[in-house]
Amino acid sequence: MDTQPREVVSSEHYETHLIEILGYSIETFGYLQAYKYFTKITQSVERLDTYYVFYPECRHIPTKSRMYRNIIFDSHLIIFRVTEKRIEVLDIVHSASSIGKIRDTRKIRI
Repeated sequence: MDTQPREVVSSEHYETHLIEILGYSIETFGYLQAYKYFTKITQSVERLDTYYVFYPECRHIPTKSRMYRNIIFDSHLIIFRVTEKRIEVLDIVHSASSIGKIRDTRKIRI
């Protein structure tokens, strides 16, 4: 696999769910903890341009090319797709989500 830096793009699903997670986190844990969690997520996604190869294949969406990978956070899973030219951040889902919901991220187009 080529390890050249690639453009990172995100889907509307990811952006929408990230904002929902931020809102929920502020209500539940307070602004400071929510900000820390949000920052941790966004920094990891920003670094995907170079460090995508260090994240494992998403075991719920196996492919021969290993194009679907994930980042595991405390309660969430960020699913992204590695293509020839870019990294596509598809969605962020709660770790307790059904496998069917996780597999449905394959259908997300950017």
